[in-house]
Amino acid sequence: MNSYREPHATIPSEADQLVWLGRLIGASTTQAVAELVVELLRACPACRDARVLWLERGECRATSGKPDVRDTARMLAVLNDGHGAPPLADGELRMRLAPDVPAVLFVLHRDAAAGPSVRTVLERCLALAGQQLRQLLALAELHDSHHQLERSENLLRALFSIADLAGADLDMPELLRGIHSIVGTLMYAENFFIVRHDPEGGTTRFLYYADTEDAEGPDIVREDSLEAMRGSLTWHLLTLGRPLMGSTEQLAAQIGVPLNVIGPDSVDWLGVPMLREGRVHGALVVQSYRQGIGYSDEDRAVLGFVAEHVLTALERKQTKDELEDRVLQRTRELAAANRELQEEVLERQRAGRLQSVLFRLAELGTADLDEEAFYRCVHAEVGSLLDASNFYIALLDEEEQQLHFPYYMDAGVQSAFSLSLGQRSITVYVLRTGKPWLGSRHELDALAKEGKIVRRVIGVPPACWLGVPLRAGDTVIGVVAVQGYDDEVRFGAADQELLSFAALQIANSIHRRRAAAALLQANLQLEHRVEARTRELREQIAEREQMQRQLRHEVMHDPLTGLPNRGFLRERLGERLARRSSDKPCALLYLDVDRFKVINDSLGHLAGDAFLQAVANRLRACVRVPDVVARLSGDEFAILLDAVVEPAVAERMAHGVLLALRQPLSIGGRELEPSASVGIAIAAQHERADALLRDADIALYRAKQLGRGRYALFDETMERNAVDELALEVELRHALQHGEFVPYFQPIFRLDNGEVVGHEALLRWNHPRRGVLPPGDFVRVARDCGQLEAIDWQLYGKACERMAQPDAGDGFVTINVSPLHLRHAGFDRQLLQLLASSGLPPERLLIELTEDALLEDPVLVRATLERLRAAGVQAALDDFGTGYSSLGYLHSLPLSKLKIDQMFVRELDTAGGAGANTVVSAILTLAARALGIDVIAEGIETEAQRDALHAMGCEFGQGFLFGRPQPQPHGV
Repeated sequence: MNSYREPHATIPSEADQLVWLGRLIGASTTQAVAELVVELLRACPACRDARVLWLERGECRATSGKPDVRDTARMLAVLNDGHGAPPLADGELRMRLAPDVPAVLFVLHRDAAAGPSVRTVLERCLALAGQQLRQLLALAELHDSHHQLERSENLLRALFSIADLAGADLDMPELLRGIHSIVGTLMYAENFFIVRHDPEGGTTRFLYYADTEDAEGPDIVREDSLEAMRGSLTWHLLTLGRPLMGSTEQLAAQIGVPLNVIGPDSVDWLGVPMLREGRVHGALVVQSYRQGIGYSDEDRAVLGFVAEHVLTALERKQTKDELEDRVLQRTRELAAANRELQEEVLERQRAGRLQSVLFRLAELGTADLDEEAFYRCVHAEVGSLLDASNFYIALLDEEEQQLHFPYYMDAGVQSAFSLSLGQRSITVYVLRTGKPWLGSRHELDALAKEGKIVRRVIGVPPACWLGVPLRAGDTVIGVVAVQGYDDEVRFGAADQELLSFAALQIANSIHRRRAAAALLQANLQLEHRVEARTRELREQIAEREQMQRQLRHEVMHDPLTGLPNRGFLRERLGERLARRSSDKPCALLYLDVDRFKVINDSLGHLAGDAFLQAVANRLRACVRVPDVVARLSGDEFAILLDAVVEPAVAERMAHGVLLALRQPLSIGGRELEPSASVGIAIAAQHERADALLRDADIALYRAKQLGRGRYALFDETMERNAVDELALEVELRHALQHGEFVPYFQPIFRLDNGEVVGHEALLRWNHPRRGVLPPGDFVRVARDCGQLEAIDWQLYGKACERMAQPDAGDGFVTINVSPLHLRHAGFDRQLLQLLASSGLPPERLLIELTEDALLEDPVLVRATLERLRAAGVQAALDDFGTGYSSLGYLHSLPLSKLKIDQMFVRELDTAGGAGANTVVSAILTLAARALGIDVIAEGIETEAQRDALHAMGCEFGQGFLFGRPQPQPHGV
């Protein structure tokens, strides 16, 4: 250790040690404390020399000289020794200055044995020196932490500022200047530039460039190829994708190749790439031209961290600018669309005003107004369309010699006069040509020069004139005109079009008023004939009223028993339920005669009729007014009790009825003892007639289950057993999930040869416990809970897939489409997608619509059917003849087939079926012959019905006569 010196000649006295301690307390650096320790030891005679090594900020430091690697190893060996005994080697004492201080004291003694004594004498001073050194090291570490925290806070503020700049409403130059200013708060950045790189296109662009020495610099507007700057520092930075720092020589050594220096050479240069997912998207560069100002590893780390946020800020700004450009473009497009829409709205408003005016003009033709008021109202309506402050109507008289002006409004003055057709006015000119005329004062002068008109016939010549002929059919009956005397008043083609539309209604209104006047005169002449005829009509009306009463009685009563029928009962029941005044509810007894079929089959129909008449008489004897006995059907009767105090009253009545019926009865030489089953239902508040009939029927069914010849009172238990809708909803959802809804196919035949031409896909539920269920058992509940559409689509898909199979033949298949589907604008698209997935050609699919589907939204339905027909799917009108407006749709909708409702088919082979024959014949004449629409008759069950339909010219039919619905198409 070359730095050791000879010790002092004297031993430090107590006073010297106190002075030394005072100097130790005043020491403010670790170096000063270590030097005082060495000075204290050197003052001891036994010490030849001394040296202190310690760790500060991760580096080894010494009192004299720069410690080398060997010194550091010796110090660490002592610090890592855990025995606590000071090692002694080669006359050198090595010991820690204090137990928890990273400092080691190396002492050379003149006598090896004197080492421990020296340490003992100076132990207190060395301990105080260790404490002072520990405090100064902790203070230095605290200063380092504070400095690091300040740099972290500065960096965080800088990153926040960059994020704020990216979100601020700044243009790109302002954003880049702000980034430069922020980087300048972190390091020396007087010379700074930002370069962007497109790794896909291989292009670069200097977004920002600030340099105190380079006056020219790169073009920050132009985008260049990266290869154009090959060999430069920026090129190496972008291609290597890692930070570069140092002088030109140091940078060349880092890169390993000579550099192509562009611009002034810098003293220190620092560049970091901007990376995203491992790809270089640009770089930040700072450089210094001043000696003594450079960059550290910490600056490189800070700038690298800033580069990531700058890239994010630039991308956000670029994305925001692009978004603003797109928004601006979209705004322009929307503005253009809005202008078009506004023009369309104005056009529609104009059309709406015109339509409203035309409608009011049409109303004026039939309004109870005198002629003067009529013309004033016409003037007001025309004035709502255009400037009609000067307006008149001229009408040709019956002899066609005079032009009468019944209404002439000019300059606020109204008048009426006539003009000879010989005076060649502009009005007479329009009347003779029969064409509208629009022109200004100069054009009127031109007509006058040609001799076609006389310029001034009535009043002051106008500056602008517009007239339109009034036509009643092909005859011109007059002229309506507007005119302006001010040069600012101008009529155009739009005004001419509006006045032409109005003229049609004005002419029609005038014609109707004239016809009405003529009709009034004719009516006056016929009044005396009417009076004579009235007396005759009164007599005929009285006779017809008597006939109607008789007819109503026959319609509302059973012809066999004379009792009211089901229709009468429903009407009376509805009236009774509608009354709220009575505190006592009504009750309904539903009766079914037991074993009537056995009596009817055994004794014959005549005896059966006599039996029913006897039962009716006995029931009639059991009630009193206002109670009603009715025959509902074959052997079913009902008794309506107008008021019951309690259910027991109805039960007593049922018991009495059963006793009355059990009395022996002689029919056809046989003695019979009738019996019946009775169901009782008490009307609840706000109940409907059909609901009460249903409840009584449910109770009757329960009475029959209990053994007949008895009665049962309806209660909630029966209702739950009859229809458990909530459970049915759950089962419906389960059925949808497991595909339990299947199509049953009913064949459609040609009536002449029995050939199968198609099938109707009918809905069935393959219930896992109850077997195959018809739609009537679940459709209403499915519709109420919103599952009917999904069920239909499941049916459509299975029906199309089955009919697409080779063994199903090549006939068509029909599916029933409810109004629920047609409310959706995309129904046709979804149906065509289903056809494409199933493989069934669209030409083989026929959708059946009911009339209520057409009534909901005719425009939407027509558009949907047109699109389907264009794709090949045809449409048919189902249940034809049951509505009141079906005929109106046959010529306006794209229908290829219609189905005659089975109600008419059923009547074809019954007595009194002439009306059904007439209706069916009319339908065939209208649809098949006049419109070319195929007709299919539904519900054919007998040979007579088929023969009658075939004779009337019906080609196709379906029904139980030909085949019932089956799981497979006919013939499979």
